Amino acid sequence: MDTIKKFFADKLLRIKAIKLQPEDPFTWASGWKSPIYTDNRKTLSFPDVRSFVKLELCHAIQEHFAEAEAVAGVATGAIAQGALVADELGLPYAYVRPKPKDHGMGNQVEGEIRKGAKVVVVEDLISTGGSSLKAVAALREYGCEVIGMVASFTYGFPVAEEAFKEAGVQLVTLSDYAAVIEQAAATGYIKPEEIDVLKEWRKNPSEWSK
Repeated sequence: MDTIKKFFADKLLRIKAIKLQPEDPFTWASGWKSPIYTDNRKTLSFPDVRSFVKLELCHAIQEHFAEAEAVAGVATGAIAQGALVADELGLPYAYVRPKPKDHGMGNQVEGEIRKGAKVVVVEDLISTGGSSLKAVAALREYGCEVIGMVASFTYGFPVAEEAFKEAGVQLVTLSDYAAVIEQAAATGYIKPEEIDVLKEWRKNPSEWSK
């Protein structure tokens, strides 16, 4: 497994940006029962982790999307991360709201990016991919060419992988669910018998609690 993925997974577990509770599941806003809870915004509170995320997202963009002419963050979780990345790369920046404002200029894309510019989207967490790809659609409607997306973490749900494929968006992430499970097992964060439970959840999270 990629060294960066395991290294970052360890950081996320250590600062409790990711929590695993197979025996006492969390309830997501969707109503799903889940053995994992992720809050990558916590990375902003730890200077070393914040810097790591910024630099590794920049490296991902330089390696996979070197032609990028602007950066766009997805509200609200990736607004700060996107701004940090854009500043490090010296590129124009904007962020994308979940929906247009209902007052003022009615903007959904906040900031200014040249029409036709090649844009990389920055996201903090990929679950089903729905909100992330709505941001892509908004940027395309705005007049940008979205060339890809970088994100801190993905659950790797098959439904998300299919959605990104259908939308024609290449996704690159710093870490993923498999890396977290491997690291959690290696450090004793979870018991050996909990590994299969965690793997089963990812296969069909909406039905897992049933």
